[in-house]
Amino acid sequence: MYRQGDVLIMELDESAVPAPYLEAPGEQRDARGRLVLALGEVTGHAHAVQGPGRLIREAGPFGPMLLHLPEGGRVVHEEHAVIPLPKGWFRVVRQREYAPGAVRIVAD
Repeated sequence: MYRQGDVLIMELDESAVPAPYLEAPGEQRDARGRLVLALGEVTGHAHAVQGPGRLIREAGPFGPMLLHLPEGGRVVHEEHAVIPLPKGWFRVVRQREYAPGAVRIVAD
């Protein structure tokens, strides 16, 4: 498991990846060529992955993301240390918080 700020990244065995996601197209990259896992609403900083791969968002407002890195990659952020990731599949979960009457993604 890896954590960078409010983003948790867990290794996932390929056999646990739902079949539709194995060939699903991934997310578009930002202008800097990164796969953005979380964008800071306040700072504009991003938890992002550099390297070849795909980021697939599951349905729903709190749906986790699946990250496929065929050659490994690096998680970067302007205020955190770089985290190297091995090749493989990962589940990415954003931290949530409770506010009276609602559950929401933690604002960065």
